[in-house]
Order: sequence, then C-alpha cells, then structure tokens
Amino acid sequence: MSGRLLAVCVSGSGLLPLPGRRPDRSGIDKKPVPGRVAVAELGLDGDVQVNRKHHGGEGQAVYAYAQEDADWWQRELGRELPPGRFGENLRTAGLDLTGAVLGERWRVGTALFEVTACRIPCANLERFWGVPQLMKRFTAHGATGAYLRVLETGDVGAGDAVEVVERPTHGVTTGRLFRATTTQRYRIAEIAPALAHLPVKDRPKIAERIARATERGGARTRPGVATPA
Repeated sequence: MSGRLLAVCVSGSGLLPLPGRRPDRSGIDKKPVPGRVAVAELGLDGDVQVNRKHHGGEGQAVYAYAQEDADWWQRELGRELPPGRFGENLRTAGLDLTGAVLGERWRVGTALFEVTACRIPCANLERFWGVPQLMKRFTAHGATGAYLRVLETGDVGAGDAVEVVERPTHGVTTGRLFRATTTQRYRIAEIAPALAHLPVKDRPKIAERIARATERGGARTRPGVATPA
C-alpha cells in the first residue's frame, strides 16, 4: 500500500498564545515548509512541542492527518483547512489513517516511521479553530489521524511516497484504539495485542485498564460469582 505526502508542517517560532492557560502557548499552529525537512528521533526539525506531558516523546514524535479526512471537515464546516490546521506534521493522501494498524511501518523519504496511536482531541484545537463543541464533534466523527514514532531518522518532503512496508496481523487500528479509550471503553481489552506498539508513556495505564476489564470479564463467566456493578 502507498500514499503520498502533500505537505510537511512545523510550528517554528509562531506559537499560538493561550492567555490564562498553563502552558500559555501551543505548537498546534503549524505551517507547511518547503524543501526537505530533517527527521530526528523526537520529531521534525523546526517543530516545537510545548506540552510534553500530552504531546511529543518517542511515541508521538510526528503526527499525520489525511487529506481525505480534512476534506470531510471542510464540507462540514464550510471553510478551508489547509495543511497544518489540525496541528499535523504530515498531511497525507491515499491512506486510510483511521484504518491504520498500530505497529505498521511507513517509509517516507529516507525516514522510517511506526504508527503508535490515535490523537485524542484537546481544547486547544477548539480554541484554535474557534468552533464551539468541536471536541465533541471531533470525537463523534472519529477521524483522529495517527501518531508516529521515528524508527530511522532521515528527511522528508512534500511529494514523497508514503509506503506501508510492514503491517502487523493483529488488526488493532487507530480507530479501534480511539473508540476503546473514549466512547466505547468497554472494548479496551481488544487493544491487548497491540500494547507493545503504543507510546511507552501510555502503556502502563492502558495495560492496567485491560487487566481490569479482563478481570471483570472473567468474573462474569465464573459460576457463583456475582457480576460487578
């Protein structure tokens, strides 16, 4: 499978001010940059990740969003959403990112990436767009894009092919992870086969949720044991 890279976007020094918030800036306002962009282990050259608790790190080094999903939002809102408007580093075409399997690997330019997680919508996106109830609408629609870790550093540029060079057989997609951690939390045990592909910082809490769900499920099947409330 292959797609195409439409744009490479970084935040640079133009950080979005967030008066009265901590942190009081955000790197969500990303802009396309020309030419080749270096890919380091923790992100793209020139990109700034302000809130490292929720963004960035080895499992969220790069964020990709599909043009096909951006097109849906453009029709929904009646406005243009150029590359970078979702806070993404990579705007792709030709790939179903909601159907991307956790652990699948992409060769883009000279870099190698691995899909690690969905994106959970945050209040900064709602403030950035100025659309009331955007978080709820984003969650209901469910096209979250994909977070990536960098397996091999290199460089990328608009026009590069995005080639899926490896795909695990467990079938756990970014879309399934999103539902299992938001609107359908009863499905969290389905994420177990893909646990090792998640960002390292997220594995303990997801593993704990899976363990609790598995324990509850086992209690329901043991005769004579009451089903937990």
